[in-house]
Amino acid sequence: MHVLITGAGGHLGRKLFDALEAKPGYAVSGIDIRPTDHPRIHTADLSSEPVWADLFEGVDVIVHLAGDREPGATWPSAIKNNMDATLTLYHHAAARGVKRVVLASSNWLHGDKRFTGDRLDSTTPPGPINAYGMSKLFCERTGAYFAEHHGLSVICLRIGWTQWTHDNRPGPHMAMGRWGQEMWLSDRDFLSGMQAAIEAADVDFAVLNLMSDNPGMRWDISETRRVIGYEPEDGSPAKITMAIRLTSALKKLVTVTLPNAIDKRHPDW
Repeated sequence: MHVLITGAGGHLGRKLFDALEAKPGYAVSGIDIRPTDHPRIHTADLSSEPVWADLFEGVDVIVHLAGDREPGATWPSAIKNNMDATLTLYHHAAARGVKRVVLASSNWLHGDKRFTGDRLDSTTPPGPINAYGMSKLFCERTGAYFAEHHGLSVICLRIGWTQWTHDNRPGPHMAMGRWGQEMWLSDRDFLSGMQAAIEAADVDFAVLNLMSDNPGMRWDISETRRVIGYEPEDGSPAKITMAIRLTSALKKLVTVTLPNAIDKRHPDW
């Protein structure tokens, strides 16, 4: 099986590239916006003219990790690097006979649910609160279109938090308090989840959570287990310190409680 990884030189992309390259039965290539030290990771900008689409010839599955990954992405960057680039990728993948795209989606689609008790799964209404989250919602919905109308299998994985630092160990050092800790994703669960999505049979379109099996988390991974056979090996309960409680309460007050109160008091403003 030939797998092409976009963003192959990045934090998650290179982990996946190296892991698949070491497995029998895989041919692996990649694209990254920056030069890398690997001859099969090609340098290209997916937001530029799609000369890079020639690299899709003979590819079975594309794992699409490239894009602006920052929650603080500007609207121009989110449109150019996430929305437009992904739409172009879908188009050329379908035209070149690629069987599946595995899309790196995001939990920022549910950014408005941070301070609620809602269960989070594929049926939970989206509520992006920034350009990044909106761009990922766009990529999911255009993926659904290409699955329905062009026969391209698309699996969207709302990937949890695999940290750059602390050897990706979970704990109270993680930002965003309980919300951040409960979406923790270990390295080996990330790799096994991606491989499951690459290899899963008979999936036309799916939107799935990808976290480790963290006790008490609100993200439902039962559908991920059922649809692609994901079996997480790790999990960690959130460790909530007093500082985290106080900071979270203040964040909720400023970003949720006060704006809602003002909207209710002055609905015409």
